[in-house]
Amino acid sequence: MERVGVAVVGCGNISAAYLKAAAGFPILDIRALADLDPAAAEARAAEFGLKAAPLDSVFSDPSIEIVLNLTVPKAHVEVGLRAIAAGKHVHSEKPLGITFREGRRLIEEARKKGLRVGSAPDTFLGGSHQTSRQLIDQGVIGQPVGGTAFFMCPGHERWHPNPDFYYEHGGGPMLDMGPYYITDLVNLLGPVARVAGFATTPRPTRTITSEPRKGTVIPVHVPTHSAGLLAFENGAVVQIGMSFDVAGHKHLPLEIYGTEGTLVVPDPNHFGGQIQHLPKGGAWADVETGMPYADGNYRSIGLADMAYALRGGRPHRASGDLALHVLEVMEAVERASETRTTVEIETSVERPEPIATSLRDGKLS
Repeated sequence: MERVGVAVVGCGNISAAYLKAAAGFPILDIRALADLDPAAAEARAAEFGLKAAPLDSVFSDPSIEIVLNLTVPKAHVEVGLRAIAAGKHVHSEKPLGITFREGRRLIEEARKKGLRVGSAPDTFLGGSHQTSRQLIDQGVIGQPVGGTAFFMCPGHERWHPNPDFYYEHGGGPMLDMGPYYITDLVNLLGPVARVAGFATTPRPTRTITSEPRKGTVIPVHVPTHSAGLLAFENGAVVQIGMSFDVAGHKHLPLEIYGTEGTLVVPDPNHFGGQIQHLPKGGAWADVETGMPYADGNYRSIGLADMAYALRGGRPHRASGDLALHVLEVMEAVERASETRTTVEIETSVERPEPIATSLRDGKLS
């Protein structure tokens, strides 16, 4: 199968994980790395034995079919629109955009030109999450009733060298971590229909405790503690908590409750992890992961799936429509808090096709 030419725009921290994983997917031909800071692109290119290129050349190179957009969240749509205007497909780091309105514009522009949009997270394609979905689809827990989804920590200023963007518009725990949890929930349960929620900002500033800017005080412009209820089209209701204000907790990342049992789903920020099942009236037991892509960091699998989909003429799984639906749900938690109402979700989306056990060693069909 002919390889797909890819250019990476944005060579920050996350680009290393993408490039390392991309080497395991033979469909991907990483042809150029670009960044507003040329030195960043050159350093990353030297690290991986690739080629750095000027930003403008990425959009004019006919051999590049997909632009992998790894810029900061507030630049995701701007860069995506530029790629689409140049006739390129685009796969973006999460979130798709910092508002539902701008995310929808990106999808609409791509649709007009017959181009594809993909978006992280793609961790739901990992073996543990695909196995969890298989169990739910097989009726192991009966009819899904509800669940819980929690990510709560004291804040990223503890470890990140430049944590400012986590507290600017487009940041906050919901837009930063919510995509992993809500995307996986849609994979497991289907689309969300209604949202209720509360979002607060307990502290107007944060003090960086990591090097090299230890002691620097930065402003907070977004809610840093959000609690919501997600009512799914299938009737299940999931409680979600996303916070940069919690010292510690004992909640598991994801639990799914059904009429016949409970499923503990591993952390959706990772591709693998231990699944546990409790049948009604029984005892907890570990569940073996029977699906591929559970034993490492495959943070280019969504991009690779998109490339295979281009060549095979099928839908790709980590789609722009899925990311737009998730973005609307995340924004709805804050909107519900502001309006003191339940927010109806406008978009809906088909659950992505599951990955077959035969699709191993970098292959996706």
